[in-house]
Amino acid sequence: MKYLLALDAGSGSCRSVIFTIDGKEIGFASREWYHPTLPQYPGSQVFETSQNWKLICESIKEALGKTNISSSEIAAVSTTSMRFGSVLFDEDENEIWAAPNTDARANEQVIEALKEEHFEIFYRITGDGLTLCDLMRWMWVKKQLPEVWRKVKHFTLISDWVLYRLSGRFVSDPSIATSSGIFDISKRRWSEEIAELYSIPLEMAPEINESGTVIGEVTAKASQDTGLARGTPVVVGGGDTMAGLVGSGVVEKGTSSVIGGSHWQQTYLSDKPIFDSQARIRVSPYMIKNLWMLETNSVFIGLTMRWFRDAFCRTEKTIAKEMGVDTYYLMEKMAEKAPPGSNGLITVFANLYNAKQWVHAAPAFIQFDVTSPDKFGKKEFIRRIEEDAALQSFGNLNSIWDAAGFHPDASVEIVFSGGASKGFLWPQILADVLGLRVKVPVVKEATAFGAAICAGVGLGIYNNVSDAARELVKWDKTYEPDMENHETYLDLYNKWRKAYEYSLNMADEGIVKPMWRPQGTVDRKSLK
Repeated sequence: MKYLLALDAGSGSCRSVIFTIDGKEIGFASREWYHPTLPQYPGSQVFETSQNWKLICESIKEALGKTNISSSEIAAVSTTSMRFGSVLFDEDENEIWAAPNTDARANEQVIEALKEEHFEIFYRITGDGLTLCDLMRWMWVKKQLPEVWRKVKHFTLISDWVLYRLSGRFVSDPSIATSSGIFDISKRRWSEEIAELYSIPLEMAPEINESGTVIGEVTAKASQDTGLARGTPVVVGGGDTMAGLVGSGVVEKGTSSVIGGSHWQQTYLSDKPIFDSQARIRVSPYMIKNLWMLETNSVFIGLTMRWFRDAFCRTEKTIAKEMGVDTYYLMEKMAEKAPPGSNGLITVFANLYNAKQWVHAAPAFIQFDVTSPDKFGKKEFIRRIEEDAALQSFGNLNSIWDAAGFHPDASVEIVFSGGASKGFLWPQILADVLGLRVKVPVVKEATAFGAAICAGVGLGIYNNVSDAARELVKWDKTYEPDMENHETYLDLYNKWRKAYEYSLNMADEGIVKPMWRPQGTVDRKSLK
């Protein structure tokens, strides 16, 4: 019997997931990773390639060990990853610099590009702004670390880096290449205009192949590192959000979804690129030709829940281990006892997405009564984190639908996937906030499943990505909205938006530090 392996390099962890040919997940292992900062460079975060490759290899070996299958039974391996992170290589193909998508050291470079009015050029060509794209980080390297920049001969995005580690080839695909900042989303190729504008030799760029293309084999070195059989076909996957949509069966025009991982993405598939006049959405080429993904993003959602788990739920972690259940399950069992709206508690974490000026306030819990611990305790705080994520999804989806001219009615269904969809409470809260039916697929590791589908397409097991997704994706549960709760959440949403604006003002004045400052958002007041 043959199996498919997907490697998912996310913002907060790496995962190795093994699937059967008919789409059943049979093996899973993960390693959490963290991206250290460099004190001398404000906003910096480092993607530690040597350490992170070691963690990936550990997860592969553990996943294989759990299934008791031979490495020779892995028919193919494909990759997916966070977008907007990159690795730079020298002429000997050694990694000499790398950063994840949360690195925000290139403030000066983004602000300068905005002053030069480059935003419109970028948005027209790449479908995105400047705050996350890797090009701005490379310009930072060029200025701050010229000795490093002079050595650069290749660049990859993170998913491409995993492909390189496996096969020794520099290859990318449109769905991940778009996060570089120099990719033309309409033409599905590197942008000569932007490359010339910023003096980036396109010889540095990896070769573009479509998702589902076999690009090489597991090398002898990679085999030794990972435990995979030498010669195992390596297949192009792509960006995490796009892979997550494929793995959730979202392959039709007009379908909306929410992917709940370390960060949350809200999406809508269009048969043409749509560039929003207010820049409230990101536009990317999809893993399927002739489809584009309209997207918004909510940062640190899953990481916020993980923070609360590690900081305040140590007892629950111990109990969960003894019971053989996930700590998040016990957290949701507490949270379900809190009422919708969490007794008026307001949270401030991520903001609604805007490609031009995506700013964030200082994280906060607001309006809790210290004389009423029965109404404001762990259960309310946990529930409110989940409600906050759903409220952000509500605002972001409405931005997408408005830009696309789409008017949802009661028949619209939202596909919810990713780690957060494993819960029993979070999907229901999402349905109540949106006032729409929410469907959860059987395979919750949808991003890895999408990469596995690409692996199968590469081998010819499946005809194409869309047909495979339609055939393989099965549905686990459907959550119907409680419209009375929906009205409660509409009121909470309006209050949250106002509270968020006040919180942003405090960050602007330097009274508090923002939760996260994307590149180039230091001058928010000047853009009001």
